Amino acid sequence: MVALVIAEHDNAALKAVTLNTVTAAAQCGGDVHILVAGSNCGAVAEAAAKVAGVAKVLVADAPQFADGLAENVAEQVLAVAGNYSHILAPASAHGKNVLPRVAAKLDVAQISEITKVDSPDTFERPIYAGNAIATVQSTDNVKVITVRGTGFGAAAAEGGSAAVETVAAVADSGKSSFVGREVAKSDRPELTGAKVVVSGGRGMGSGDNFKILEPLADKLGAAMGASRAAVDAGYVPNDWQVGQTGKIVAPQLYIAVGISGAIQHLAGMKDSKTIVAINKDPEAPIFSVADYGIVGDLFEVVPALVKELG
Repeated sequence: MVALVIAEHDNAALKAVTLNTVTAAAQCGGDVHILVAGSNCGAVAEAAAKVAGVAKVLVADAPQFADGLAENVAEQVLAVAGNYSHILAPASAHGKNVLPRVAAKLDVAQISEITKVDSPDTFERPIYAGNAIATVQSTDNVKVITVRGTGFGAAAAEGGSAAVETVAAVADSGKSSFVGREVAKSDRPELTGAKVVVSGGRGMGSGDNFKILEPLADKLGAAMGASRAAVDAGYVPNDWQVGQTGKIVAPQLYIAVGISGAIQHLAGMKDSKTIVAINKDPEAPIFSVADYGIVGDLFEVVPALVKELG
């Protein structure tokens, strides 16, 4: 058995979630290869070759992969798929765009957002907003899998010495074209990869009140997030949303401020190592998953925390 991991990258650096996917691939048994499809992506290939546990890196370097169009990347995966028993990608927007196309063309069932590998053909994945875990067994010759990064530790980024092999790039499918991309810029860590996350909910009352959380996030070197209720109310941008329909996070420390704890939000953060909840409602569901709870007015508690942190 040999597993193929589809690298997620920006043509300059390997995205951290790829390392979690390598861990999942290794647990499937057999060797692990990484496919890097990009344009002028030599630096990514070099980084992939250094990942511990990777035996080979396949590089498809061509202009049609510059923007990661799913149609082109999927065709490149299909061009090499015959050599693999497992094909895995992160359960990110990119992975969810590419792998269903691969599964459809291979006529196999995709296994989505796994959090555990029980055996080479049996996997666990959350359902019902994480309230139940389904054990899924596949009899397909090729297992096409998206991996929830929070369910697996990251493979070591250094220590490997994989062979790098150039593969023929498939032609541009012509089915889509890149128009533009709006990238949110922030000096804070990326939400899905941050070790500390400070999130606000509808209890913040307004977008301006989110500024109260900034000193706390600054002290902790944290990313900032929000509940869907806060995003829907227009308090903060969509890319801050944590939850079932937002981003799945599992930082070392998650601080939930003014978040009641709807099931959809809990599905996106309950795997955090330590959860601190601040809410004036002692019956708020968020306290059911919190390691530490503070019942009080967030407009008093948060400044007090900042002061204590010096």
